[in-house]
Amino acid sequence: MKIIIVENELYLAQSIASKLNENGFNTEIFSSIKEAMQSNGDVYLLSTNMPGQDTTPLIKAFKDKIIILMVSYINNDTVSLPLKLGAKDYIVKPFMIEELLRKIEHYEEYQELKKRTALYEEYMDNLLQDIKTDFPVDKLDPPLVIQTNYQRLVDKVVFEYARRENKLLTFIPLSQKDWKDKIYHSPSTSILYITEIHALKKADTAHLLELLKSYQFILCCTEEIDCDFETITLNTDSKLYDQNEILTIDDYVKFIVNAFQYKFPDTELSKKLGISRKSLWEKRKKYELFKKK
Repeated sequence: MKIIIVENELYLAQSIASKLNENGFNTEIFSSIKEAMQSNGDVYLLSTNMPGQDTTPLIKAFKDKIIILMVSYINNDTVSLPLKLGAKDYIVKPFMIEELLRKIEHYEEYQELKKRTALYEEYMDNLLQDIKTDFPVDKLDPPLVIQTNYQRLVDKVVFEYARRENKLLTFIPLSQKDWKDKIYHSPSTSILYITEIHALKKADTAHLLELLKSYQFILCCTEEIDCDFETITLNTDSKLYDQNEILTIDDYVKFIVNAFQYKFPDTELSKKLGISRKSLWEKRKKYELFKKK
């Protein structure tokens, strides 16, 4: 990790850099905002006591980095305004290096979590991109049970709902033995997204439904369950094939035709399915799988 120190008091800057170097960081010192604008660091330690220099351009340019203000006193210009512009935190001079290291470590973890969250969201978007639904996600109102013939469809609806409403989800697959602990220790601000209720025995199902009376949740089930919670049905006629589900032959043929009919001509498509073109045409007619013009 590279730390940029922007400080016009050279002795102070060198002292901070020396202690950070001892703790395994690479450092670079700049005495002016203009020079620091050409730098490329992970963390910026920015002094707000630099007469005649405006810190605003640097904060705006590097607001996606970790900017920690080094202030001699706290007021609107030294702390409040820079924080609104994108700085992450501040530390009051003189300070102990241990305090600064704790702040750097905290925001380093925060940045890593942001990157990891972005990766997971991108992966989920890619995983669910072929699942089509016109269900109005703003109509979801937990606590809620959703009965479906395809869990991935509900996954997409629930994740879109959480993103749209800026809600925190706690994912609880009931096939895992620690599902009770996950419920008990879930954040009070989160919505439980519960799946795989078919994995529970009858007594455990009854216990779960009683327990959920104290929580906000969305429960996805692929079989009808008897409960007092509001229940809606969300089905699809075009399930997608995945490794966790065994489809009927007809469902598999429908999936292959829907997924690949615009990539291969019927001659090649029927060959890959191991059926004749006539049989493929009959299945198109039976299941109304004709190409859209």
